[in-house]
Amino acid sequence: MSGRGFDAVIFDFDGVIADTEPLHHRAFCQVVAEAGLACDWDTYCAEYIGFDDRDLFRAAYQRAGLPLDDTALRRCIAEKAAAFIALTQTGVPTYAGIPEVIQAMSKRWPLAICSGALRSDIDPILDQLNVQAAFTVRVTAEDVAASKPDPACYRLAVERVGEAMAEAPIPRRCLAIEDTPAGIAAATGAGLTVWGITHTHPAAALSQADRVFDDLPALYSAAIA
Repeated sequence: MSGRGFDAVIFDFDGVIADTEPLHHRAFCQVVAEAGLACDWDTYCAEYIGFDDRDLFRAAYQRAGLPLDDTALRRCIAEKAAAFIALTQTGVPTYAGIPEVIQAMSKRWPLAICSGALRSDIDPILDQLNVQAAFTVRVTAEDVAASKPDPACYRLAVERVGEAMAEAPIPRRCLAIEDTPAGIAAATGAGLTVWGITHTHPAAALSQADRVFDDLPALYSAAIA
């Protein structure tokens, strides 16, 4: 499907717009260290990447055979959010061409974000990149009960795009841009077209996407071809 056939473009955030997954990993490790847990980068990528913070901590504690009640879970999420914000204060690495391509895409299609991150994780970075106004819709961890690969987040994103457009888009005519297998599964489950981007995983790991690209400028060129 070419760009002329898209009703909207919906971005994942971490690992697509900003290179923040290593920062999330570091913040997560700081919090779980208090419980005597450790998690190397390879394990994080293989087991947890794509989860929101709720499922991240639930999975890590379950894997370790440790209890985690709702009070402790809320504390872990709050501590990780604070640690993540602290890690971003000196700036956040991004990818080549991101602000320019986002601005160009916003002139062609409604843009949305569908992320398992907290809104407080996302908005300051959009401000740093000066692309806050490009996104008419944001669906974050606060908006759904389950994280990717559950498709509820993408279904909600399509619904909210329709509300913003005053016209219901066809899910298959909405393009999701994802960097993880969990994200691809979520978007596919909601019926979207999914293009993968190899910022976090190699192309072979993103084989369930409809197409795979090495960077956003290449993806954009294909979208408008």
